[in-house]
Amino acid sequence: MADPRTDDFLSSQPESNNFSDFEQLDKPDAGPEAENLGFDQDEEITSTSFGNENLAEEDLYATGSWMKNVDPRDVLGDISTADFSFFLDLIYWRDVRKTGVVFGSMMFLLLSLAFFSVLSVVAYLSLAVLTVTLSFRVYKNIMGAVQKSGEGHPFKQYLEADLELPEDKVKPAVENVLRHVNCTAKEVRRLFLIEDLVDSIKFGILLWLLTYIGSWFNGMTLIILAVVAVFTLPKIYETYKVQIDNYVGLATTQINKVLSQVQAKVPFLKKKAKTQ
Repeated sequence: MADPRTDDFLSSQPESNNFSDFEQLDKPDAGPEAENLGFDQDEEITSTSFGNENLAEEDLYATGSWMKNVDPRDVLGDISTADFSFFLDLIYWRDVRKTGVVFGSMMFLLLSLAFFSVLSVVAYLSLAVLTVTLSFRVYKNIMGAVQKSGEGHPFKQYLEADLELPEDKVKPAVENVLRHVNCTAKEVRRLFLIEDLVDSIKFGILLWLLTYIGSWFNGMTLIILAVVAVFTLPKIYETYKVQIDNYVGLATTQINKVLSQVQAKVPFLKKKAKTQ
């Protein structure tokens, strides 16, 4: 004879809405702690692994960086994967025709600005574009009148295109720019007001080197050299990666050795360990 107390206890248990009896038997027990937190073992393992990666990135950023308030990961986080892939394809010359057009257009514009004023370059380029569009419009009108095709305006699709910037994309971009401006302002204040003696000395050496660079080149020449370097150095490094890495490793070792010797002889250049 069945015990009525047992029947009452079984009937009072709620039925599972998410798993069948077999699924409940096959599902591993995550323990009372996992049930209280609201996730299973797989989620706990995933979150732990990502936590370790974030911790490693923070340790890497914290060691050897004197730009404390400017985090380069924020800058990279603002660039979408598609835009970054397109940029890499350009600088590595994956498509020679596309890269040649972009590189040639940039060099033509920069060289024009180097020899002429900004107003002259803008006026001449605008006049050239207007001449091309006007000639094309007149040609299409003449061909339409002769052939009686009635195609209409040749630039109709471009005239009807929406040029308004979407607010949902503009607002995050402005917020990102403001965040980087604020971080840069904090970093400049920290360097000029000598929060850290070693970092301020490094910054002073950099400014001293820039005075010599400024006496050799003007701003436009530096921009032209930077564009040429962006479109040439990555491809050269990709081609001669092994040899370049060997020489860079030797140079880095020698520089670190010299810096360690200088810091050993000049005690006030040593950074004091921060107390926890």
